[in-house]
Amino acid sequence: MIYLILFLEFAKVGLFCVGGGYASMPLIQAVVVDQYHWLSLREFIDIFTISQMTPGPIGVNAATFAGNKIAGILGAVSATAGFVFPSFILGILLAMLFYKYGDIGPIRGILNGLRPAVVALIIGAGFSFILLALWNSEAMPSDWAAVDLRGGIILLLAIIAIRKKQGVIPVLLGSGILGLVIGILQQY
Repeated sequence: MIYLILFLEFAKVGLFCVGGGYASMPLIQAVVVDQYHWLSLREFIDIFTISQMTPGPIGVNAATFAGNKIAGILGAVSATAGFVFPSFILGILLAMLFYKYGDIGPIRGILNGLRPAVVALIIGAGFSFILLALWNSEAMPSDWAAVDLRGGIILLLAIIAIRKKQGVIPVLLGSGILGLVIGILQQY
C-alpha cells in the first residue's frame, strides 16, 4: 500500500511542479514532511542537499532519495516512477499539440501566469531552509539573536560564491568542508 501512496503522491508533485526541479521541493516537502510526516524537515533538507550534489534532475533525485528513505528500494522506484509519469505523458501530448497547431497563445498565457506562483513556492521553501540553517529550528525562532554562527558564515560565503558565478558542486563541497572545519574548531 505504501508503494501505491508514494506513486500517487509523487505523481501529483510531478504533475504540478511547473518550473523545474527547485519548484518541486516545496511540493515534495508538503507531502513527505507536512502531510504524512514520513520525514522530518532536517531529513528532507539533507535529501534536498544530496539531490543537488548527485547527477541528474534535482526533482527526480529527491523523489528517489525520499522514496528510499521512506520505503526502501521499492519505495524509491515507486516515488521516482510517480514523479516522472506526468511529465512523460504531458510531454508527449504537448509535443503532439505543438507539432500539429504550432505556438498556442492560451497555453503560453497559462505558463506565464504560473511563473509567479512557482517563485512564491520556491521562496516559501527557501525561508524554511534559512530557519533550519541559521537557527537549527523548523519554527520561527523565539530568540532572533541566537543565530548559529557556523550556519551564518557558510550561508553568507555560499551566497557570495554563487553571486560570483561559482558552480553548485564547488559551493556545496566548499560548504561541507568549511562546516567540518568550523565544527572541529568549535570543539576546542
